[in-house]
Amino acid sequence: MHIGIVAGGPEQTLSQLTTFQSTVDYWIGADKGALYIVRNELPLDMAIGDFDSITPDEKKLVQQYAARYQEYPSAKNETDLELAVSHALHLEPEAISIFGATGKRLDHEMANLQLLYLLLEKNIKAMLFDQDNAISIYKPGTYKIEANASELISFVPLSKHVEGLTLRDFAYPLEDYTLTWGSTRCISNKIIGSQGTFLFNDGILIMIKSTEEEPT
Repeated sequence: MHIGIVAGGPEQTLSQLTTFQSTVDYWIGADKGALYIVRNELPLDMAIGDFDSITPDEKKLVQQYAARYQEYPSAKNETDLELAVSHALHLEPEAISIFGATGKRLDHEMANLQLLYLLLEKNIKAMLFDQDNAISIYKPGTYKIEANASELISFVPLSKHVEGLTLRDFAYPLEDYTLTWGSTRCISNKIIGSQGTFLFNDGILIMIKSTEEEPT
């Protein structure tokens, strides 16, 4: 099962959700994210959160369309997105895509990135999307990725060191490199052709795929 979770980040930075409707099997709306799902005319399988970011009329609309609805008090230990992830884990998914989790509050963005690590530890393929970026996180191994000519690929260490990082079929290749906190060595790379390979043997690595703005 592939679960899509929509959080309540700024709507103007939200990915085009309808482009994922053929791959997502189950949609969860966290707080205002539930309203975004309704506006995109996607099935709202679960609405969860304190819903303090929407109006009473918007809440009624969410309640009307949600197959399941679970409301929490505003004073709680978890964020709305964390509640949505916890619900998703009970469904034992193979993959989780998270939308609307970036673009406003930096504290939430940092915490949401940590949620990707939680899912990685549970061997669930997880990605965080916004209008211009796709963020994923990796354990040691060998990976092949695809990108088009307008996409930039950046690698950032989540652990203090990422050992043995090798990039093949990239514009700026690497061989057996140690990437550390504070390094910008692996920012704004590009894949040569349609597919590239990266591999490493120790640490936790973040990959950010960004859309390059067209020159004006």
